[in-house]
Amino acid sequence: MKILMVTSEALPYAKTGGLADMVSSLSIALAKLGHDVRIVIPRYYPIDKTSLTPLPGALGVPMGGIEEWSAVYEERLPGSTAKKPVQVYFIDHEIYFGRDGIYGIPSQPDFIDNPRRFSFFCKAAFQLCRKIEWYPDVVHAHDWPAAMATVYQKFAERAPVAGGQIPGGFERAVSILTIHNLGYQGVYSKANFDYTGLGWDVYFRANFDDWDMMNFLKAGIFNADKLNTVSPNYAEETKTQAQGFRLDGDLRQRSKDYLGILNGIDTSIWNPAKDKYLGEKFSVENMAGKAKAKAALQKYFGLEVNPKVPVIGMITRLAGQKGVGELFGPNYGSAFSFCRDFALQFVLLGSGESWCEKEVAGLSARLTNFRAQIGYSEELSHLIEAGSDFFLMPSRYEPCGLNQMYSLAYGTLPIVRRTGGLVDTVENYDEKTGSGTGFMFDILDPSSIYNTIGWAMHAWYNLPEHIAEMRIRAMKQDFSWEKSAKKYVEMYQSAISALPAAGA
Repeated sequence: MKILMVTSEALPYAKTGGLADMVSSLSIALAKLGHDVRIVIPRYYPIDKTSLTPLPGALGVPMGGIEEWSAVYEERLPGSTAKKPVQVYFIDHEIYFGRDGIYGIPSQPDFIDNPRRFSFFCKAAFQLCRKIEWYPDVVHAHDWPAAMATVYQKFAERAPVAGGQIPGGFERAVSILTIHNLGYQGVYSKANFDYTGLGWDVYFRANFDDWDMMNFLKAGIFNADKLNTVSPNYAEETKTQAQGFRLDGDLRQRSKDYLGILNGIDTSIWNPAKDKYLGEKFSVENMAGKAKAKAALQKYFGLEVNPKVPVIGMITRLAGQKGVGELFGPNYGSAFSFCRDFALQFVLLGSGESWCEKEVAGLSARLTNFRAQIGYSEELSHLIEAGSDFFLMPSRYEPCGLNQMYSLAYGTLPIVRRTGGLVDTVENYDEKTGSGTGFMFDILDPSSIYNTIGWAMHAWYNLPEHIAEMRIRAMKQDFSWEKSAKKYVEMYQSAISALPAAGA
């Protein structure tokens, strides 16, 4: 099949979360299965166009009575091969994308023209295909910034235009929408709709309306041929009022076309036997390198280098979704209590809400066994995954989660809340049998976090044979993309087979 990924993020070009990892890794996995996969993404200001190859001529994109013009660049996705390439196309529109930030900047977290930026981008994806004379079987849109592609496909590219003619090229293509995080929907004033170039009848037929506002993700949910999210358990959670962010009814309505496919991880990067950031590699057969990574991690953060003291690692956005209020809140956070009461070390890498960054800095100054680094470092994140004994994820909700899978691959046992993809990837510890791969709790509050960490510490100090067995069990699991990519292929084929016969 010919598959076009329409996305606002992709590694290594633009990333705010797991969306970027997923798009690039899935694309490479699909290419390895023999499919022709291409990615289209905006050329944001930080993406150096001098390292890219320009396509000849400009790209004309008709938008709401005007025509926008942009340049297009391309290159092969790093990690894909010349034999099985994934080509990446960059839409270069200086006014819309020649700025810092993907969706916003600190002083303006949500750019006021985002509805126009991403409507233009989605329309440009179809124009790009015409320019390069390559027409996909599958238009795969990711999250709300790309959801408009499903609407254009249904109401502009597949449907007849004036005179009864179909525009051509896309009439047999299907659209897929992957929801990476239902909490972000792209809700804006409907005054932006004229710019899409679609009639106002489409506004209501496509179900954009959301309390007199324009909801991009809602429209995508109603108009994609098939939709999915990034873990089976999150798919079920999003159909409930508690986790549905007001779209649970819409998702229930589309239940037969909605499924959860667990994200994989890139095992060429996140693999302790191959990790370029580790001084000494390790595996199930030889775990010596993990002990050395732990010593290096303790030394890096200025902690006592002691193999007997368990290290809890955490790499996160310091945001409410990640449970940081319950963990670091100044009046009731659990981190101070468990660092004070238990013989452990706790290291953190992350950034986010300013109050939390300040609180974390304060805890680092007050506690001798807690250290934090604000920001992000790829090298340090690998060291934390490899050198920690436990990995903490007290998420309020977690569509899939990648860090718990990285942790399992490195023999680092997750301590997680029972939600979303964490349920699909972590098996709760049973101290009677020693089974399991991590420690889980249900209620997100400081006492639950404290008690679950206490439970893990009890196992560490009193049942070390269980810890060793759990590590081996965790490292033997397969979270590679191959299995998930095959499930995406099945979804694509199901959508194609559901199309009416040509001419029907």
